[in-house]
Amino acid sequence: MYDFIIVGSAQAGLSMAYHLKQMGKSFLVVDKENKIGESWLSRWDSLTLFTPTEFNHLEGMEFPAPKGHYPNKYEVAAYFEAYVEKFELPIQFNTLITSIEKESGTFKLKHENGDFKCRNVIIATGPFHTPYTPPFSVKINKEVTQIHSNYYKNVGQLQQGDTLVVGGGDSGFQILDEISKNGSTTYFAGPDDAKTLPQEILGKTLWWWFTKTGFLSYSKHSWIGKAIANRPQPIIGLNIKEILNRKNVIPVGRALSADENDITFENDEVSTIKNIVWATGYRPNFNWIQGLELDKQGYPKNKRGVSSIKGLYFIGLPWLHTRGSATLGGVKKDADYISKVIEKQ
Repeated sequence: MYDFIIVGSAQAGLSMAYHLKQMGKSFLVVDKENKIGESWLSRWDSLTLFTPTEFNHLEGMEFPAPKGHYPNKYEVAAYFEAYVEKFELPIQFNTLITSIEKESGTFKLKHENGDFKCRNVIIATGPFHTPYTPPFSVKINKEVTQIHSNYYKNVGQLQQGDTLVVGGGDSGFQILDEISKNGSTTYFAGPDDAKTLPQEILGKTLWWWFTKTGFLSYSKHSWIGKAIANRPQPIIGLNIKEILNRKNVIPVGRALSADENDITFENDEVSTIKNIVWATGYRPNFNWIQGLELDKQGYPKNKRGVSSIKGLYFIGLPWLHTRGSATLGGVKKDADYISKVIEKQ
C-alpha cells in the first residue's frame, strides 16, 4: 500500500516525485513508456524548446546548459534521466494504467499485469493524449502517406512528391519549415496570419520579458488570464512570413474535405498530394478514471490540480493555473502548491 502513485514520468510527474521524496512519503511513479524521457524522444528529430535554459529548471536541479541555450529533445531527456538518478526516484516503466477507481478510501489502479493500491493518486500524463485527425482523413487515397505530428520524425518518412502540412500551431509551423526546406512543393492548410513573437527582444529573451511582466503568472480566473487563454497562442521564434513566402510553399486555407486524391481547401482543390502531416493537436482522454467530473473540453474539473475526488490530483495540464502550468519550467509552481495542500491533510 503506497501513500501515492504518480502516473506519468515527464516533467510534471518528476516535479511531484521530488516533493513526495522530500516529505518522506512512500510512492511509486509508473509510466507506459520503456524509459525516461520517451515522451520527448518520440517527437520529431529537430524539435527544440522555445524556452531557453534558465527557464527550464525543475525544483532542486538546474538544467545543465549555458544561459540562453534552447535545448533539443535529447538534452531534455538526458536532464530527466540525471534528475531521476540524483534524487533516486522510483519509477516502473512499461506499465500502462487502464483504469482507476476508488473504493472504501483506497485507490485501485489496474494495469496489464495486475493492479496497485494506494491512498492518493497524482495524474501527470500531460495534455497530449489522443492524436486528432479530421474525420475526412479516412476518405483519402490509401497510397497517400498520412502521419500525425505525434509520429513524425523527419522528411525520410515521406515519399517523393507534394506534401501537405495541416495545422497552424508551433508544431505545424516547425514541421512546415523543415519539410519545405527540401525544395519540394509543400502545401499549408492553416492560418496565414498567425501572430508571431521573436525569441529575443532588445537583447533579452522573450521569456525574460514574460517573467518581468508577469505574463506567465496570471491566473486563469483573472480577466487578463481569461483574455490570454481565449486567444490563439503566438508562434515563437519562427519567421512565419518568410516560410509562407517561399516559392515552394502554397497556403491553401483550412482543409475542408477529401475524396480519394482530391482534397478541398478554403482556397483551392489539390489532387497531387503524396504526403500529409497532420499537426492538428490532441484530444484529452480521462475516461479511464472512474467517477471523474470533466469540463466542456474534456479535462478534469479541479482547483489548481485538486480534483473533486479526495486524494486525486492533477498536474501538467494546460492552464491548470496559469499559462506556464504545462511548461517545463512552469510546472514546479503547481507542484509546490499541490505539495503544500498534501502537507496540510
